Amino acid sequence: MALLGVNIDHIATLREARKGIEPEPVYAAGIAEQNGADQITIHVREDRRHMQERDLKLLRQTIQTKLNLEMASTEEMISIACAIKPDTVTLVPEKREELTTEGGLILKEKHREVFATLKKAGIEVSVFIEPDIKMIKKAKDLGADTVEIHTGKYANFKNKIDINNEIKRINDAAILIKKLGMRAVAGHGLNYYNTQKLVDLNIFEEFNIGHSIISRAVFSGLSEAVLTMKLIVE
Repeated sequence: MALLGVNIDHIATLREARKGIEPEPVYAAGIAEQNGADQITIHVREDRRHMQERDLKLLRQTIQTKLNLEMASTEEMISIACAIKPDTVTLVPEKREELTTEGGLILKEKHREVFATLKKAGIEVSVFIEPDIKMIKKAKDLGADTVEIHTGKYANFKNKIDINNEIKRINDAAILIKKLGMRAVAGHGLNYYNTQKLVDLNIFEEFNIGHSIISRAVFSGLSEAVLTMKLIVE
């Protein structure tokens, strides 16, 4: 049975549209947890376009499950993570001009020290990368605990052949991740239609899903949206 991580960034996106005080991400996290979320995921970006440090601090104090912080491997964010101590840090690539994370992180030797610093602070280290065999082996060599496979290409494909080829690529990647002793996680672009095919692989331990859940919640409410996705991943 897979776990569900709910990304609540877009609650903050709506708040920041007016630079006001609502909707409150902490409330969203509580509702998500009450309806089956096993983890709350947020991305504190360099430009602070949605989540703020204030949100990270409040969530660390209030959530009952686990807190997963997506972030770039900058000195500023490493310092913030080590001080606040989320359960997991997922290192992602980040560009100011992008609307959302556009691809997987390219791991380099410089990340070895970053991993060591975070792990010394008692934080699980996850990396958001493409389903690429070379990059997965690099993640293991550098000391990653978890690999989150970027499923964006799979989510965007329309042609059945392309979809099936990408599913095989994702499955092969996940098999290697687990063989190397790391946790296999999937995320990006997953929704109420395409998640099931990856659940059926019966290999991922966790799915991180955000935009689709928040979008559904606009019409059905956050409780129903989280609960329905939880039933899918289970």
